[in-house]
Amino acid sequence: FFFLMIRRPPRSTQSRSSAASDVYKRQVLRGASSHILDEAERSLHDALCVLVSTVKSKRVTYGGGYSEMTMAKACDDAAKSIKGKQALAIEAFGKALRQLPMIIADNGGFDAAEIVQSLKVEIEKGTPAAGIDMNNGTVGNMKELGIYECLRVKEQALNAASEAAEMILRVDDIIRCAPRRRDRA
Repeated sequence: FFFLMIRRPPRSTQSRSSAASDVYKRQVLRGASSHILDEAERSLHDALCVLVSTVKSKRVTYGGGYSEMTMAKACDDAAKSIKGKQALAIEAFGKALRQLPMIIADNGGFDAAEIVQSLKVEIEKGTPAAGIDMNNGTVGNMKELGIYECLRVKEQALNAASEAAEMILRVDDIIRCAPRRRDRA
């Protein structure tokens, strides 16, 4: 078992007598092994960090795959004006961004290819706040549904993904080097 207790800080308007009745939130996690509990603890910690980041920055973007599809469209548009291998890299990055809404739809048990293609069409039309409505398995308006994501977390994830891709490309250069010559005795 893993036990987590979160204490709500007293409000500044509370009197000292009511501060003694602080509210405690308890989260009890159960799992078959310590590995599962460790993963659950990390997931809960990540969710709390996102919440704290959202409260601190207060800047949000529409959720449901809207930002990923909009960035993918911008990558496609940029790739059309660039020549050579750089255009291929930009197109590949846009394709990778489109995988995130695919994963969202797939995790919900919906036909991911159909929903993401519908979302792509809506984004191309310029429909504001279009995203995946996970309740109905369709494309919906994220503003009306109240689905937002923290902009700071989205920026951090994008930077981390870019850095990881860059590191992989550097490793590929090393892998392609000619092998060392070995002397057999």
